[in-house]
Amino acid sequence: MRVDDRLTDGAPMRALDCERCAARVLVRKSSPQQTSVQWDGRAVALCAERDPAGGLFEGCGSLRDTIREAALRGAIEIVDGPGTHEIL
Repeated sequence: MRVDDRLTDGAPMRALDCERCAARVLVRKSSPQQTSVQWDGRAVALCAERDPAGGLFEGCGSLRDTIREAALRGAIEIVDGPGTHEIL
């Protein structure tokens, strides 16, 4: 995976493994509502919710749940901070 060095606010992308399939992606939460995810070829191949034929992929619910739980535990920093917003 290429490290995202475009971010200069002190909150780089962090490696996170999906709790369902162990696909490792890079994740960054800019706010409770905004999440950036970088996939590499291995993560794409491991994801249990991606279509092997390469069909339309609108997101992985299992990974979304993993990211949400990691944010709630504080394992992933939320740049804007959670405040009173619900973490999505």
